[in-house]
Amino acid sequence: MKAYIELLLTFSKIGCITFGGGYAMIPVLERELIQKKGWTTMEEVMDYYTIAQVTPGIIAVNTSTFIGFKRKGILGGIFATLGFVFPGVVLITAIALFLQNFADYPVVQHAFTGIRMAVGALILNTVLKLLKGVFKDRKALVIFILSFAISAVFSTNPVLLVIAAGIAGFFLYRPKQGISSSDPGGAA
Repeated sequence: MKAYIELLLTFSKIGCITFGGGYAMIPVLERELIQKKGWTTMEEVMDYYTIAQVTPGIIAVNTSTFIGFKRKGILGGIFATLGFVFPGVVLITAIALFLQNFADYPVVQHAFTGIRMAVGALILNTVLKLLKGVFKDRKALVIFILSFAISAVFSTNPVLLVIAAGIAGFFLYRPKQGISSSDPGGAA
């Protein structure tokens, strides 16, 4: 039971200090789950984000569920998800009760402007970290450039874009016939 409570409390902490959505959560996950707890790796977190983008629901909640499931199975996924969601539910309830009374105050509007800037900085930091880990070779760069261009020009559905990039990655990175898949150098 102690492990489930630890999942609940850890993800409650993450839920309390994560503002700005799933991508702004990556630096918090890195600090809390990778550096402090050693529960996962950045590569696994990126895999969870990829899967979470093509599954229904909020990326941050899905990622919490995946990490909890990895740690302690179905019950671990439930505890991690509840831990992450609980602070947000409490905060949204409080805001719904009181914000309408204070939303027009200039101090509140200025505070939200500052929060938006901090969230933007967190997202930019995440993008830079992602870019460092993504570009392993020219093939990855081509997939990135094409995905970005298609997204920017055609406003493509992200799910379709992720699926198309996954298919491209499968064909570009699959082992060639006659070469052992356990031979990373590709030499026969």
